[in-house]
Amino acid sequence: MKDRVLKKFSREELESYNGEKGSPVYVAYKEKVYDVSESFLWKDGKHQVLHRSGVDLTKAMEQAPHDSDLLEKFPLVGIMQSKD
Repeated sequence: MKDRVLKKFSREELESYNGEKGSPVYVAYKEKVYDVSESFLWKDGKHQVLHRSGVDLTKAMEQAPHDSDLLEKFPLVGIMQSKD
C-alpha cells in the first residue's frame, strides 16, 4: 500500500481556506492541516467567536479547554510548507 502524499500549504494558501464564500474550513496545528468543515463548532470559519480558520492554531491550542487529539478526528489534508 502506497503512502498518501499530502498537499503542502504555504501560510498564504492556508488563509484562503477560511470558510468564506463556500470555501472549506482548514486549520493548522503542529505543521499538519486539518479540514474542520464538517464541525458545527466552525460555522462560517469561526470557532467560539475567538478563533478563525485558515490559520495556524498551534499557540492558541495551549489555551484551549480540550486536547489537541480532538483535531485528529478530522481529515488530515496536508502539511505546512517549510519556510526555507
